[in-house]
Amino acid sequence: MVDPAYHAALQGLDGFSHLILIYWLQQAARTTLSITPPFDSEPRGIFATRAPSRPNPLGLSVAAFDGFAAPGVLRVRYLDCLDGTPLLDIKPYLHTTDSEPHATAGWLAPHLTRRG
Repeated sequence: MVDPAYHAALQGLDGFSHLILIYWLQQAARTTLSITPPFDSEPRGIFATRAPSRPNPLGLSVAAFDGFAAPGVLRVRYLDCLDGTPLLDIKPYLHTTDSEPHATAGWLAPHLTRRG
């Protein structure tokens, strides 16, 4: 749900299939600088992971946008955060600038579930 003061900023979102949502991971730890991912045996620096515990706990998801459930209420799928997580910003996802088909995944490459 978007604060009513920002409803005018939502004008024009209809027609986009995906959104970039930036949010504040208010329950995440902020002191962890390395973790051992559950599917890996080596410790990794927090900046080399997608773990929520970050020095500055900003979260980012590309979510499928299914329109509005009501004024100011976005219908999204694939959002990776808890209910009640504060939303900081919304941007339309543009496949022409937000996708890099030749990007590599470093140490995560053997663990990826989707190829492409």
